[in-house]
Amino acid sequence: MAEDLVLERCDLELEANGRDHHTADLCKEKLVVRRGQPFWLTLHFEGRNYEAGVDSLTFCAVTGPAPREDAGTKARFGLSDAVEEGAWVATVVDQQDSALSLQLRTPASSPIGLYRLSLEASTGYQGSSFVLGHFTLLFNAWCPADAVYLDSEEERREYVLTQQGFIYQGSAKFIKSIPWNFGQFEDGILDICLMLLDINPKFLRDAGRDCSRRSSPVYVGRVVSAMVNCNDDQGVLLGRWDNNYRDGISPMFWIGSVDILRRWKNDSCQRVKYGQCWVFAAVACTVLRCLGVPTRVVTNYNSAHDQNSNLLIEYFRNEFGEIQSDKSEMIWNFHCWVESWMTRPDLQPGYEGWQALDPTPQEKSEGTYCCGPVPVRAIKVGDLSTKYDAPFVFAEVNADVVDWIRQDDGSMHKSINHSLVVGQKISTKSVGRDEREDITHTYKYPEGSAEEREAFIRANHQNKLADKEETGVAMRIRAGQGMNRGSDFDVFAYITNNTAEDHTGCLLLCARTVSYNGILGPKCGTKDLLSFSLEPFSEKSIPLRILYEKYCDYLTESNLIKVRGLFVEPAANSYLLAERDIYLENPEIKIRILGEPKQNRKLVAEVSLWNPLTVPLSGCTFTVEGAGLTKEQKTVEIPHPVQAGEEVKVRVDLLPLNAGRHKLVVNFESDRLKAVKGFRNVIVNTS
Repeated sequence: MAEDLVLERCDLELEANGRDHHTADLCKEKLVVRRGQPFWLTLHFEGRNYEAGVDSLTFCAVTGPAPREDAGTKARFGLSDAVEEGAWVATVVDQQDSALSLQLRTPASSPIGLYRLSLEASTGYQGSSFVLGHFTLLFNAWCPADAVYLDSEEERREYVLTQQGFIYQGSAKFIKSIPWNFGQFEDGILDICLMLLDINPKFLRDAGRDCSRRSSPVYVGRVVSAMVNCNDDQGVLLGRWDNNYRDGISPMFWIGSVDILRRWKNDSCQRVKYGQCWVFAAVACTVLRCLGVPTRVVTNYNSAHDQNSNLLIEYFRNEFGEIQSDKSEMIWNFHCWVESWMTRPDLQPGYEGWQALDPTPQEKSEGTYCCGPVPVRAIKVGDLSTKYDAPFVFAEVNADVVDWIRQDDGSMHKSINHSLVVGQKISTKSVGRDEREDITHTYKYPEGSAEEREAFIRANHQNKLADKEETGVAMRIRAGQGMNRGSDFDVFAYITNNTAEDHTGCLLLCARTVSYNGILGPKCGTKDLLSFSLEPFSEKSIPLRILYEKYCDYLTESNLIKVRGLFVEPAANSYLLAERDIYLENPEIKIRILGEPKQNRKLVAEVSLWNPLTVPLSGCTFTVEGAGLTKEQKTVEIPHPVQAGEEVKVRVDLLPLNAGRHKLVVNFESDRLKAVKGFRNVIVNTS
């Protein structure tokens, strides 16, 4: 009788599997593979090798604390010659001396997560079991049978593998790109993402069911949306919007997700202070890309927060046009969420593809602060019955705005404001390029089109279906040149009279600092023309000077000033309102790379910034990070004040660990100039 088969060791073939599964950065010390695709392992036996007619090999793969075959969290399977779709399969590839090379294939619908793989080897009636090792299974955008399959290699690289990108801020007329280090393959990030899944409330309630449902990207996306904020759970980030961040870190300070996720883990899953919408979205993007779901951050300009689902944002203003009530229904200058690519077997056909997910805590969905996933296509066609949270997302891009102005007798009068259209310039980073892609057309039909009207009818959007009130007088706010932080500049109220009558009244112009979510600060410029007249078929341009000394102490880190014009004609009982958000440019951060960028060879980055203000800057720090260039965030403090007009320059050591295209991301902070961002692409060659 043959002697027992004894396993000496199992080689998980990290290098070959990492290359084949696009997980090389994750496979340095442990096996990480994508579902629905074969991976390799080699069994080394003591004494003799496996014999087909003599030995029986049975493999067992389990995930989660309560694995069950009927839940898909446990699989037992033997060696097989045939590849059976949708089943766990092991096949012999090669056999030499005492080594047996195998190929294992997982179903494309397996739950993702950490698995333990063991082997039972029996010869006759004798048997032994061996633990072969652990592996992590991810979603697979390269596998046609996977729910997250994406057929473009260029898009897979951008939305799964790329570790840096841009997030768009500013305002619809001044779109500003902010570099961001997603860093989904940096050391320890995958473990943190799996930990985030393992402390979500659904796992704590029923771990077996939660692990089983991790086969669905719809389910995982919803869990991640809830866990990136900490409103109902031990989630990652605490949101704050009041400009008081002294007991934490300002949301504008962050330049990447890695530092946030590591802080959360190292502090025993205590919430990290503080996040705002783009930080929540960027961290969700990191987690979902890390788990294998194609994901991108999107920005919606003039984004509505409609609490009562009537698709209407109402502003109540006093006679000067100033918003009166402390209402939480607001228009945000911009709002960020993520889109993830997946099929929707839970919905009717046609709703696969990009799904909107919003981790910023705004409204509860099924009792939890999360939002989505909802098909972007459903928003476009106005199908508000679609899971999940279609009405809220539809309102973010389509709500109507009505301005009521209180008159002297207390009555409210509707004003005309054509300057604010909700849902504009919806933006994401282009595939493979550092450019902005406008994706508004994926959310909305062209304005005034028959398809747009059909979508509004389906969504029962009565306000948009009503005819707009037209007047012969129009006003818009125009920006001048050279609107840089630290400078004085002009804005203009541009008023046209397209009627044959004179129009006389008072024109009130006002500028105030504003946060990106619409909260107004103090005035920084006003002009009141109490007897203003427009001749028939004429136009006038009225300047308003805005001085640095007036806005310097009140400008928020959003760098935004809201300019409002109100033209009141008492004789016609007419109110014409126009508003515009002005973005002030920060000085440029210059980055030079000294030396030839080669893998594993030290590099130096020279980072500099010129102080554009008329006063010195103190407490200056540069923070630098970049996946593949630095192992962790680096901070350089400047010991002395930087005088007005002076340039400050520092050097930072880098160690490029991987060849390829990387981004170095930099943030500059000081007492009077905050959250200045810069980046530099670095092409690293193999040594």
